[in-house]
Amino acid sequence: MTALPSTRAAREARDAAEELGGALNDGLAERDREGVFERSLWDRCAAFGILGLSVPARYGGTEHELEDAVAILEGLGFGCLDNGLLFALGAQLWSVEMPILQLGTDEQKQRYLPGLVDGSLIGAHAITEPEAGSDAFSLRTTARREGNGYVLDGAKTFVTNAPVADVFLVVATLEPGSGSRGLSAFLVDRDAPGLSVSEPFEKAGLRTSTMAEVSLADCRVDADRLLGREGGGSAAFAVAMEWERSYILAPALGTMRRQLRDCVRYARERRQFGEPIGKREPVASMLVDMQLRLETAQLLTYRTARLKQAGKRLTYEPSQVKLHVSESWVKTSLDALQVHGGSGYMVELGVERDLRDSVASRIYSGTSEIQRKLIAGFLGL
Repeated sequence: MTALPSTRAAREARDAAEELGGALNDGLAERDREGVFERSLWDRCAAFGILGLSVPARYGGTEHELEDAVAILEGLGFGCLDNGLLFALGAQLWSVEMPILQLGTDEQKQRYLPGLVDGSLIGAHAITEPEAGSDAFSLRTTARREGNGYVLDGAKTFVTNAPVADVFLVVATLEPGSGSRGLSAFLVDRDAPGLSVSEPFEKAGLRTSTMAEVSLADCRVDADRLLGREGGGSAAFAVAMEWERSYILAPALGTMRRQLRDCVRYARERRQFGEPIGKREPVASMLVDMQLRLETAQLLTYRTARLKQAGKRLTYEPSQVKLHVSESWVKTSLDALQVHGGSGYMVELGVERDLRDSVASRIYSGTSEIQRKLIAGFLGL
């Protein structure tokens, strides 16, 4: 594949991640059925360095070049069938660690990043609200100054990692009705007075990634938990979304590569009407489309990583990656099920699990419709 990493070190790292991924699959069917987050698998990924990709060594990270980090995540996605675990890892790495790394004080970085990187802490990004999903700047969660700190009130929903999180990156407004200008971001520890977490939600897919609602009732935080400056919440959101939209679907590149491999094998072996089904034009066309989606998704993701690594300012590229990779993954998952026919619809084979997991990618980190709107804006529309 032309889009795969070009250096030997990157290929070796990707292959090692594939091997790690393969070791994470035992008991997946039961975990998926029961909606279980397995902390020991999280710890194995942290020990490998997944949660420290592109994080400086002084905080315990591996300082990988971004293109190499994408290659590692692609390898992990190829070997690991647990898309929920992969999503949970990415949610912390890109939308919690990166905002702290870019906007945090030295004390905040030293306090949180080493634990987040080594897996002893789990982070959650809390911005979505019951009445503010795609309209992220119409938040109702408020923050008010009181003494030597702030008091937060409100509710956040669909918070990935919330039931197991140790620290929450919470975005609230100091000036209700002022839109993005009033937003500020706070690092709130789980034991902060007034913070509570609901029972985990039951989801159609990504079931091993735990998610819940977070309530804040007179939740008091010290002033040193403000991330960035007052009114800088939109910057924290922008940092999180740039990283998340660009790279949270890097493991899906590996998943799509595995799906293509499995479908090609099946199409060669499964015979109907006296010949392998892969010889029949409708099936062959689906496999060709799967390959085209994979390669274009790889090219866009690795290109964005190279631009970011080179210090280029990203504009529409994160939205382009998020839109194309998510839509490609859903279509490839549908094709994979269709190629396998009735067997693909059965839970035992696991093909339907990839489809259930892929659908969420069109929603989180901004829906496909939002990504199209953002890209259209950069086209001057």
